[in-house]
Amino acid sequence: MYKAFFGLNDNPFSIAPNPHYLFLSDRHREALAHLTYGLGETGGFVLLTGEVGTGKTTVSRCLLNQLPENTDTAFILNPSLTELELLATLCDELEITYGESPSLKQLTDRISSFLLTNHSNGRNTVLIIDEAQHLRAEVLEQLRLLTNLETDTKKLLQVILIGQPELQQLLRRQELRQLAQRITARYHLLPLTLEEVALYVQHRLQVAGRHEPLFHKSAIKALHKHSDGIPRLINLLCERALMASYAQSKVPIDSKMINMASREVLGEEPEKKNIWLPTGLAASIVLTFSAALYLFSQQSAEPTNSAINNQTVAPVADRRANDDMESVNTAAAKFNSSQQALRNAIGQSRDIDSAYASILGLWDKTPYIGLSACQSAKQQGLACYQQQGNWNSIVRLNFPAVVYLVDSQQQAFYGTVVARQGEQMLLQLNEQQLWVKRDWFNRHFSGTFEILWQAPNNQVSEIGKSANQAQLQWLENSLAIVSESSPRLVSEFDSQLEQNLKAFQRQHGLTADGIAGAQTLVQLNLYLSDVGPRLGQSKRLY
Repeated sequence: MYKAFFGLNDNPFSIAPNPHYLFLSDRHREALAHLTYGLGETGGFVLLTGEVGTGKTTVSRCLLNQLPENTDTAFILNPSLTELELLATLCDELEITYGESPSLKQLTDRISSFLLTNHSNGRNTVLIIDEAQHLRAEVLEQLRLLTNLETDTKKLLQVILIGQPELQQLLRRQELRQLAQRITARYHLLPLTLEEVALYVQHRLQVAGRHEPLFHKSAIKALHKHSDGIPRLINLLCERALMASYAQSKVPIDSKMINMASREVLGEEPEKKNIWLPTGLAASIVLTFSAALYLFSQQSAEPTNSAINNQTVAPVADRRANDDMESVNTAAAKFNSSQQALRNAIGQSRDIDSAYASILGLWDKTPYIGLSACQSAKQQGLACYQQQGNWNSIVRLNFPAVVYLVDSQQQAFYGTVVARQGEQMLLQLNEQQLWVKRDWFNRHFSGTFEILWQAPNNQVSEIGKSANQAQLQWLENSLAIVSESSPRLVSEFDSQLEQNLKAFQRQHGLTADGIAGAQTLVQLNLYLSDVGPRLGQSKRLY
């Protein structure tokens, strides 16, 4: 009813998955890159998780469009199936014929024969399962058995699991540890940032035929606040705000309209109480951390004798006195004690909220009751930034980080990297702090970490060839600081600046497109920031 009033030729904020409105933020592109990388590997499983409405299905559909022509794809949207029903659905998707009332073995044989034939004909087979958090453990195990069919170089069936965060919890179950070990790429899709919300809204309006701004800056901020950056909620709120704007014959849409839309669509907003942790509890935690740091600085966090921290377990005083059993027993007792302490600390670190509480404490912030960790950080002027990487990635950024870890049984636990000295990191597990060596960290680190930081004000969303001279000079100066070289005076986006930018992007796992998009600018600003705690005072490894 309002299309003519706003100069639109279509409804821009329908929640139907219209491919014409496809918008890929830097995070969506990164998720797509991880899925593509996983399919290019020899492993059998790729994992994509994210909250409801963050765009997981959008990414999967985009992936389908990018698959080579020699790929046969099965897409399962309703995974609440038994093992028999799942195999039958897979056969239906791949057009594999089977008789009436087939057995599990008959369906498995049919699928295996199809996969072998496909491989001999130079074709790939991919199974995509949406809402995979609803899969039963026994069904996932059946999928793992299907992926056992392989050649010397690759799996004949590749599986993409897409689901909500509960899927990560499901895969941590003991009976699924073999499947978890076969996941070659995983990515957790975060909501849109404030800048990305503005770009998202403008993109959909332009596709629908309106190129003039329609939402005031205050409306965008309110939209990001009420939607938490979730595209589906953004669509619902924008749709209701357009109706209100049309009814009042008022443009642009302001924050009051968005607030009203939020009350109508999402219900009355609960009062956000900034309730701090009780002072006494906070003080006791600080005392506990201090005592734990003193205690565990005398013990090793290493699970093997060869990896013992040489600062924590004293060697036998006189190695020539091999018959001094008392000294040997003392050292063994200390080692066993440190191992038990480590096991206990890991067992108490299964809840990621404890790790986030620790990193907030390092910034002199505290969690707010009723808000997530990132929401609490945002309320206090900080931003969350999740990244895939390794030891060097954390060292380069030099910020404290929440790290996603796995134990020897491939069960997840979470810690906070508090400090670094050389080849050691001070790792906080729940309320205990332990120095761990690099080889131990690398064995247990899953590759995902998250930091808090204070983003600069008024940061542009992109610096490319059409940027103004001030932006180009800022980019040149920033890259020079990172590479510890002398900046040049630039007046255009020349080939040297583009090469330096691409080198920076490649070094940090970003798309080397020679355009400083949102992810690249965040990475640069992290290096340039002088606000907040650091892991150490030593020079970063660029």
